[in-house]
Amino acid sequence: MSMETLSIDLTTTDDGRTQLFALAGSLDIATSPSLRAALMEAAERPEHAIVVDLTNLEFLDSTGLGALIGAHKRAGERGGVVRLVTHEGQILRLLRITGLLDVLHVYASVDAALADDARLVGL
Repeated sequence: MSMETLSIDLTTTDDGRTQLFALAGSLDIATSPSLRAALMEAAERPEHAIVVDLTNLEFLDSTGLGALIGAHKRAGERGGVVRLVTHEGQILRLLRITGLLDVLHVYASVDAALADDARLVGL
């Protein structure tokens, strides 16, 4: 997958209360508007969980972070939550450096995010 593309695979849990966005490619100024729109629409649902799997993301810039933060804020206003999934590497380092690891709900696996178990915190 080239750096200029973003793949979004969207699934919903059986109970309909959680949407899983699995991302692959690059989340940047060119691709973040489409993700931002999809996340904001999902975040409008009251008391809804959104899990964003970043483990297959190759690149994340400030506009991509902005889309994630915006969804986090909107979901919180509606009694919902956005949970991010990432592993050790560039994206987790970026979340640590920016202090967002303490603000956003970040997990090491999709299963942990779905269960809201073992949230990662800044060190």
